[in-house]
Amino acid sequence: MPNDATNKGMIQLYFLCAVAITNSAVNGYDGSMMNGLTAGPNWNGYFGHPLDNPSLLGLINAIMSVGSFIGVWVAPYLSDNYGRKKAIIVGSVINLVGVALQSAAVHVGMFIAARFILGFGIAITGNAAPTLVVEIAHPKYRGTITGLYNTTWYVGSIIAAWVTFGTVNIDSTWSWRIPSMLQALPSLLQVSAIFFMTESPRWLIGRGRDEEAKDILIRLHGNGDPNDEVVRVEFAEIKEAIAMEQAVSKREWKELIETPGNRMRTFICICVGLFSQWSGNGITSYYLTPMMINIGITDPYKITLINGIKNIVDWIFAVGGTLMLDRVGRRPMFMISMAGMILGYVLVTGMSAAYNNDPTGPSANAYGQASVGFIFIYSAFYDIAWTPMTVLYPVEILPFTIRAKGMAIQGAAVAIALFFNQYVNPVALAAIGWKYYIVYDIWLVVEFFIVWRFFKETRNKTLEALAEVFDGPNAALVVAEQHKLEELASFDNLEKV
Repeated sequence: MPNDATNKGMIQLYFLCAVAITNSAVNGYDGSMMNGLTAGPNWNGYFGHPLDNPSLLGLINAIMSVGSFIGVWVAPYLSDNYGRKKAIIVGSVINLVGVALQSAAVHVGMFIAARFILGFGIAITGNAAPTLVVEIAHPKYRGTITGLYNTTWYVGSIIAAWVTFGTVNIDSTWSWRIPSMLQALPSLLQVSAIFFMTESPRWLIGRGRDEEAKDILIRLHGNGDPNDEVVRVEFAEIKEAIAMEQAVSKREWKELIETPGNRMRTFICICVGLFSQWSGNGITSYYLTPMMINIGITDPYKITLINGIKNIVDWIFAVGGTLMLDRVGRRPMFMISMAGMILGYVLVTGMSAAYNNDPTGPSANAYGQASVGFIFIYSAFYDIAWTPMTVLYPVEILPFTIRAKGMAIQGAAVAIALFFNQYVNPVALAAIGWKYYIVYDIWLVVEFFIVWRFFKETRNKTLEALAEVFDGPNAALVVAEQHKLEELASFDNLEKV
């Protein structure tokens, strides 16, 4: 981060990015809230005991992913045609409608419908918000700022965990209506602050509004100086790159698979979307209650307390991992994360097996406590890479003309994985208990190989210069002025192409 606290442009830029990245808190709040609600007797009793009906519980959680899967195909249309800023407004308003219906639900069908609407809105904001962040961020700090986007998942999760902890013993429907209503806070913040938000300079240049884009770059990256050399080079690079992209772009979905470079980008986007949810974290995010019951922890107070503490620890490691991305690099962080996740999940499986083999034995309590500890360790390794890079990595490898569509593909992969997790996980846990963890033990090894084999390093390159990483040294999008960036003091952390 810059040391010059008097740089008004950078301060304003941080504020604008902070508003946009709060979007991820909506999703994080939901997973933690559902963990808390399922632990409480009032929500469970009011909606026909979903905790005793794995199919119903799975539907309640999974319907949100169905809404997201539909929403991701609408999101690029809004983001590309009307701008990132307007898409965020539309998605946030839809989120607020979903929260209102969810909070006022009088039967399980209404609750399910509300969650579908929420999923639809989150898909739209989840496409536009990170795209806006990466396109307005200063190149020197793009990795850190964009990586922080998904760490706010835990900000929402922490709030939900402690809200449900505080309301779990309220002997009325307010025990779950209060947490549900508070899910509106991030969307309210975005709707309120969006009028101070700027549009993406890249989107403006793509629409022929060059002067507006340049004014934004001068204000945010040049501290208001119209003669700033960094802005001059950056504006020229973006303008040339987008012009070249648009010259060959057909503005069709098939562009995602037309060239070897785009096919690799699309493959990675799908992998990131699937792996971010299919790494065993789907159980700890939405089904911590059944997981705790499997190791003998049944007290709602203890479960919600563990949930609250876990989310704080997760957030700390997620932020720490984000701050290391530009120092260590994307690939090393991915590999460290995957190795630790495999170790942690295998140990969770082992401790859970030991407990279930002798649940009344003298060591049962120790096995249960050890299992909780290894859940924390597994989650910490997940957080240092997958939390920040689930959004950062896809959005920075995609060129401007296919960025929104590529993020839609990634979002669709996330929605499919979440639907599987949320619908299949409770059924599988009820049927075979801890043995289900073995599936993820094996799958994590497969993920490790794919990440090692196909994921490329993107550290210290501008968005435009990343074309060479995927398209080769003769990439059409490697602009002529790129070599000048290393000569500029403000870009001294960028790699010359």
